[in-house]
Amino acid sequence: MNFDLIIIGSGPGGYVAAIRASQLGLKTAIIEKESLGGICLNWGCIPTKALLKSAQVFEYLQHASDYGITVGESKADFNSIVKRSRDVANGMSKGVQFLMKKNKIEVIMGTGMAKPGNPQEAVRKVEVTDSAGKKTEYTAKNIIIATGGRSKELPNLKQDGKKIIGYREAMNLPSQPKSMVVVGAGAIGIEFAYFYNSIGTKVTVVEFLPAIVPVEDEDVSKELEKIYKKKGINIMTGSSVEKVDTNGSGCKVSVKSSKGIEIIECDIVLSAVGVSTNIENIGLEACGIKTEKGKVLVDDFYQTNVKGFFAIGDIVKGPALAHVASAEGIICAEFIAGKNPQPLDYNNIPGCTYCQPEIASVGLTEKAAKEAGYQIKVGKFPFSASGKASASGNKEGFIKVIYDAKYGEWLGAHMIGANVTEMIAEVVVARKLETTGHEIIKSIHPHPTMSEAIMEATAAAYGEVIHL
Repeated sequence: MNFDLIIIGSGPGGYVAAIRASQLGLKTAIIEKESLGGICLNWGCIPTKALLKSAQVFEYLQHASDYGITVGESKADFNSIVKRSRDVANGMSKGVQFLMKKNKIEVIMGTGMAKPGNPQEAVRKVEVTDSAGKKTEYTAKNIIIATGGRSKELPNLKQDGKKIIGYREAMNLPSQPKSMVVVGAGAIGIEFAYFYNSIGTKVTVVEFLPAIVPVEDEDVSKELEKIYKKKGINIMTGSSVEKVDTNGSGCKVSVKSSKGIEIIECDIVLSAVGVSTNIENIGLEACGIKTEKGKVLVDDFYQTNVKGFFAIGDIVKGPALAHVASAEGIICAEFIAGKNPQPLDYNNIPGCTYCQPEIASVGLTEKAAKEAGYQIKVGKFPFSASGKASASGNKEGFIKVIYDAKYGEWLGAHMIGANVTEMIAEVVVARKLETTGHEIIKSIHPHPTMSEAIMEATAAAYGEVIHL
């Protein structure tokens, strides 16, 4: 037996599970075919936030006169922005390497494939193929599969990596496109639309559903659409891309809407229509591990139908978010180590979109709360009424809160504005502690801050708002 635990995939689910397992005394190895940290750290969460920060700084410079500051002409250096993003990602990847050494986790570079082993002897196997094609077999008592996801491809929107691209190419283009069509208005599409628009690319967003950021509360979607249109982004909701003609120097995108077919010409088409799971060619079938609709079936502690095999992250049911994968990894590792972890509460997971203004939410939307049969109290506080927002020049957006009218349970919160991704955790903790609306009103929030808008929105729900 080589290890107590082998983890296939070193993204925010895999490497976090490895560290927790090592802390609990398990001899642990992690297998990675590319770079430690997985997609999130190398080609997702971290480098995109670096790009978005550059865009935000550029916007600040363009509006410096609003703050009484005179600066010379500013220019976005696309290649330098991309280089900074890559440097940030590389630095974080080195940080994960350090954590692996610190926690005595063996890192095995190569492509891992689960093998059945001998269930009677509690032996599971993983075959690793390195970059030279050499195959090595390792054994473990338990195996966690955390292979993550990739950019989803639509049949009529095949990615060629040059003119029709996914998120990975979008953050590493050789030059800035003059025009771009973004297909899909979820978090990935909206973040890239903001980034490219901010640095001067003409952007069109095409969304099949009736609203952009469609998983968010309707008020948030409407507010962001209004702001984006003001920024000059062309928003086409209730629309679909029928085909893309890539002949010639650019792209001709056929978009179908209620008005008929419209042809939009652009340099680049970014497909941001979702994520596909990486469950092919990793040994699931040979091991008898069950899947359904592209997801591995697991129980509350991420055990598959085959004893000793576990799965976490994007490849299991639930939101495909880094912080969800990390939480699942910790629970899974603790379960394997014989602890007694509590199952994850999937009803209290925050979602964040890092465009400007930012979006953050947790719990039920107003529509979902009504459909669930709740009698509700809804409070809304606009940042235009916030002293801190006015002082900082970030008056766009609002905080919206939803409470159960009978018991005061905090059913949901929906935020759009500056730094709201830093504020949503208050709601997550409060909901975890079963805090009521009256307790939020009586909890003193510092003034002036953006976060006091949470208290004000709650007060508005109960007819006690002061500053509105």
